[in-house]
Amino acid sequence: MLEPGDPAPDVSAPNQHGEPVTPEWAGVTVVYFYPEDETPGCTVEAQQFTTEAESYADAGVTVYGVSTDDVESHADFAEAEGVAFDLLADPEEDVCEAFGVPRITGRAKRTTFVVVDGEVERVYEGVDPDGHARDLLLDLLDDGVVDL
Repeated sequence: MLEPGDPAPDVSAPNQHGEPVTPEWAGVTVVYFYPEDETPGCTVEAQQFTTEAESYADAGVTVYGVSTDDVESHADFAEAEGVAFDLLADPEEDVCEAFGVPRITGRAKRTTFVVVDGEVERVYEGVDPDGHARDLLLDLLDDGVVDL
């Protein structure tokens, strides 16, 4: 798994609209890996990142959600939950592999990376999806990584 100080990998994956997305890693980026669309914990996490989306945007933070679900699953999930940020489809597990995220039966283990100007700044493993979006933003604010 990538660790703080490692360079962010060059990755590309389609979002929920089927459009290819290649993060540029400029500024501050949050990449959160989650196991599966439409499951209780993943739904809570997506809802809370959506609730905090404006605050993340105001702080200049780009957010990506990644799971091994396909584009169609992401499209349904994003529409049902009102997700406004990119959900990257990784059914071949290429993005998971690039970040070194463990998988269990083909599903990403819940892990969040904070990338600052192309370098991994922080890694959060085994996070509780309830409250993670807010807690992460507060960590970044408290430590001066971002400002509102």
